[in-house]
Amino acid sequence: MSMSIPELERALRALRLSGMTATLQARALQVANHEMDFIEAFSWLVQDELDRRRSRLLDRRFALSGLPERKDLKDFDWSYNPKLPKRDVLDLATLKFIDEREGALLIGPPGVGKSHVAKAIAQLAVQRGHKVFYREAHILMEEINQARELGEIRKYRVQLKSAELLVIDDLFLRKLPASAGDELADILMSRYEKLSTVITSNRPVDDWPKLLGEPMVARCLLFGSLGTSHQAPQLPDFLGCELDLPWLSRLLLMTAQASAS
Repeated sequence: MSMSIPELERALRALRLSGMTATLQARALQVANHEMDFIEAFSWLVQDELDRRRSRLLDRRFALSGLPERKDLKDFDWSYNPKLPKRDVLDLATLKFIDEREGALLIGPPGVGKSHVAKAIAQLAVQRGHKVFYREAHILMEEINQARELGEIRKYRVQLKSAELLVIDDLFLRKLPASAGDELADILMSRYEKLSTVITSNRPVDDWPKLLGEPMVARCLLFGSLGTSHQAPQLPDFLGCELDLPWLSRLLLMTAQASAS
């Protein structure tokens, strides 16, 4: 039994083979013009279907990640600010830190590209099949408070803990509620040495105890976000204790370009 092109397209749609449906006529024309034989054309049809499914899967993963936009390091203007730690950023882009369950802290003034880098890293992670959860810090706090009010905080925490990469963007850019320190410390300590976290902030670490209102909370926040490393230099004792943290490998200081005098 032979089928016409429209009949084949209907059958393919019924089988949920939208990728093959989209290119069927083009592949049939290539066979008719002797540009390829049947087996080659059928192979391309199968590949078309695989490509469509992969594209849709990535779109779903991107939507679930909470990323508000697509960013790529290829679009990053490194020449705008030569002071940026390009080597460290590109090292993050390998995503080895996710496999090693490490975290990263990107600190610098507004406008130096911290969020661009964090979103680009998150997008790369999505493309490579990692489960990603992105939120701006103030939105994260709002969602946590809402989940608690609705009695869904346990469900929300499971969602956070299941993400292989958690990105908390623009920490301290907006004023956070009094409970923010405890909430963030709880989230990060639950992920410590288990899952990776990236945080961006425009405030130097020295300001964190004051902003959080509690030095020990700031200590937990740093410890949980950065993790441990064999090449970790020592953290200055501004939090009332000494900690070994991976400043050299995972603390990225996104400094501003000095203005011309």
